[in-house]
Amino acid sequence: MVRLSHQRRNGPSNTTSVAVALRNGKFKRKSHGSDNDRNINVKGMRLVISAACVLVLFSCAAAYDPLDPNGNVTIKWDVVSWTPDGYVAVVTMSNFQMFRHIMNPGWTLSWTWAKKEVIWSMVGAQTTEQGDCSKFKGNVPHCCKKTPTVVDLLPGVPYNQQFSNCCKGGVVAAWGQDPSAAVSSFQVSIGLAGTSNKTVKLPKNFTLLGPGPGYTCGPAKVVPSTVFLTPDKRRKTQALMTWNVTCTYSQFLARKNPGCCVSLSSFYNETITPCPSCACGCQNRRNCVKSDSKRINMVGIHTPKKDNEPLLQCTHHMCPIRVHWHVKLNYKDYWRVKVAVTNFNYRMNYSLWTLAVQHPNLNNVTQVFSFDYKPLLPYESINDTGMFFGMKYFNDLLMEAGPTGNVQSEILLQKDKDTFTLKQGWAFPRKVYFNGEECMLPPPDTYPILPNSAPVNLFNFPKFIFTMLVMLAVL
Repeated sequence: MVRLSHQRRNGPSNTTSVAVALRNGKFKRKSHGSDNDRNINVKGMRLVISAACVLVLFSCAAAYDPLDPNGNVTIKWDVVSWTPDGYVAVVTMSNFQMFRHIMNPGWTLSWTWAKKEVIWSMVGAQTTEQGDCSKFKGNVPHCCKKTPTVVDLLPGVPYNQQFSNCCKGGVVAAWGQDPSAAVSSFQVSIGLAGTSNKTVKLPKNFTLLGPGPGYTCGPAKVVPSTVFLTPDKRRKTQALMTWNVTCTYSQFLARKNPGCCVSLSSFYNETITPCPSCACGCQNRRNCVKSDSKRINMVGIHTPKKDNEPLLQCTHHMCPIRVHWHVKLNYKDYWRVKVAVTNFNYRMNYSLWTLAVQHPNLNNVTQVFSFDYKPLLPYESINDTGMFFGMKYFNDLLMEAGPTGNVQSEILLQKDKDTFTLKQGWAFPRKVYFNGEECMLPPPDTYPILPNSAPVNLFNFPKFIFTMLVMLAVL
């Protein structure tokens, strides 16, 4: 009652004050049109902000790999000396991706000069075009293009054209496979450029093909100068200036469809779960070749095309690569898996191939036969991911489609009795990557299932006898 009387007592005075304020012009009433315009503007701004957030989150997620969260390609420019009209730099490309390498025909790197720079000379690499250098008399630059495109030299070039970690045809190994081979570098002499740390303008718009699309490069950033160790390891030298460019890979940007698929089988079920139909898209079905076709024996059929267009064997999945996971044996304390990788591309063989697998029992790998194996620890507390790759000079080259176009191995794993089971597809992998490309797995409801181990009446026979004895005793 007190509250009601208080509100009633204060209500008229508030209403009066508002009325007085309106009469004196202290409050201005806006028209319905302006309110609607404001609401439209607010809604429009919200829509723009929401769309921008979605795009940012989507682009970040597309370039993020949960099995290799820190994987990237870092391109480092070290200015080692100044020249009368520019500088000499050593460019080093380091592939910090654990299981994705840059395969044949190799990397292609391009950028845009900030001013009117030219490339006087290169060692260990070359540009694909020279461009218009007609304004130069006497010494002609190696490249005058505003946006030069650089490729690695092929093996076997003359010694005076070589540089450390060069001349591998642009092939760069994965860091997890071989860190010493995961680096490519060259030296470049730049003219018509700045001649000091304050006047040098960093190149921009970096683009990396490795060998196809999929990489997105950020802007060049100045970082602390690199420190070099002399060959005798007794003296340290320092770059005059250093900047880095970081490129990340997105399978979504690289291709519309997966590049591989997975099939499954087991010893406890005769059913073989094949790759999903058109797992890698069926756009190449018109040009595929049957395994018994005479076309396979034609001269030049296995020669790669410049655009890397595949020539696939006709299959229901139309994938160039199939990974088969077979649960082979079940021992008391161990279990055994057979893995086979088959190539269905008649125009491509895969050197330095890698196979990354995620499975909870990879923390207890006892032995791997005929493959090399390395555990991957993207998250230090979880050991459920490993990388398989071929043994050097034995099976590190996966040949083109045909009788020899496959590699296989067996894996022996020790059981964790708290987690091991053959039920509900637990024995099959969670994720599979071939050469850094995630493969399409079959739907879980198609996995080979574990049949009933014994008839119900036989399984309950001891219980049945015990029940009968109790009944007889009661009677």
